[in-house]
Amino acid sequence: LPKNDPMPSLLDGEPNDADFAAKQWDMKNTGQLDKPDGQTGTVDSDINVVPLWNEGVTGGRNLLVAVIDTGIDYTHKDLAANMFVNAKEIPGNGIDDDANGVVEDVHGADFSGDAAVGNGMDDNNHGTHCAGTIGAVGNDGNGISGVNWSAKIMPSKFLDSSGSGTLEGAINAIKYATKMGAKVMSNSWGGGSYSEELKDAISEANDAGALFIAAAGNDSNDNDSNPAYPASYDLPNVISVAASDNHDQVAYFSNYGRKTVHVTAPGVNIYSTVRNNGYDTYSGTSMATPHVSGIAARIWSANPSWTSAEVKKRIIETSTP
Repeated sequence: LPKNDPMPSLLDGEPNDADFAAKQWDMKNTGQLDKPDGQTGTVDSDINVVPLWNEGVTGGRNLLVAVIDTGIDYTHKDLAANMFVNAKEIPGNGIDDDANGVVEDVHGADFSGDAAVGNGMDDNNHGTHCAGTIGAVGNDGNGISGVNWSAKIMPSKFLDSSGSGTLEGAINAIKYATKMGAKVMSNSWGGGSYSEELKDAISEANDAGALFIAAAGNDSNDNDSNPAYPASYDLPNVISVAASDNHDQVAYFSNYGRKTVHVTAPGVNIYSTVRNNGYDTYSGTSMATPHVSGIAARIWSANPSWTSAEVKKRIIETSTP
């Protein structure tokens, strides 16, 4: 991959973020505990991202990543520099300046209520946690490092403060991400039965050239025989993600599927950003998904001429069997 957005050189093969070495086994597994009272890891059971950082491949702001979730705390000290700002929208004038259907969407949009609101602020923590894995600023001495040290991340919120959302909200959030030009959509959510309308929204994202990366689910379920949506929609832009632990084993809770789940990524005791400049450890295929979203963003930033199909193929074919 070509270099992009060079950052200061690394010290001893890892960034200087305060919690990186002790708490981010998913990025560099040295056998550390996955949480204070957790299990010791297996060395190198991680996403093998450090060698690319050492080559200067650290991310880029030329590609928009939409986190379709509970929103993002876009003021977080480890995220603010990597957050999308809608330059076409004039703050505070109460006008839909860019005519995209949402007023004042300077920092993304919120579709969790009866009407769209131009503010993607997180009121739950889940979306902020996912965003940190994708693109917390790296090698800045603060907290953690995301897969991408530099990024352009936009909240497209449809899940409320309790983590619940509607089908209509999900569809609107996906359509908004498509309209805004997101090339990577990170979807750490699921539930409900098959919906032709939801599938159509994801298909429209595919037609626009975007990848739709989705959590496989947390029910120890075989998605081949019992589909879990949206991860199980048979569309060319969908990447379904299972969760692994710090021994490179599929997590006990994770859904799986030889035919319908494409990759596995770290999803047990993942340390990342939460609201109000905080950090916390969460588990789930929700936590695995942003690892893949982050990798997709970095591959694509470094290879902007690639199609979504080429990025998807590279992610799957270069994963450890």
